[in-house]
Amino acid sequence: MPLLPKEPTDLALAPVAVQIDRNLAQIRDMTPEEIRVNVALQLNAVTSDTDSGRAEQIQDVAVRAVEMHNWRADVSADFTRLKLSGGSVSLELGLSDSIRRYIES
Repeated sequence: MPLLPKEPTDLALAPVAVQIDRNLAQIRDMTPEEIRVNVALQLNAVTSDTDSGRAEQIQDVAVRAVEMHNWRADVSADFTRLKLSGGSVSLELGLSDSIRRYIES
């Protein structure tokens, strides 16, 4: 049985997820050092010294130029997923091993 939207926000989940996935695809296969440089350039900021700070910066890169339509993106505690929440359902996008290693470095 298909899952039907229960809230207007639900209708925007697919386009939001696709745009975020496209942003992550740009860094998905880079080395942790290449990700560090890319994050600094995209955010025009020094990369963080902490894993939680780097996770937040990855989150910022992921949602950069994405109209979120009331969806919220959060990196999981183990740095392996980006959870989209805000509607009647949630969706988790996987982060690559390289992104996880960058966050933990």
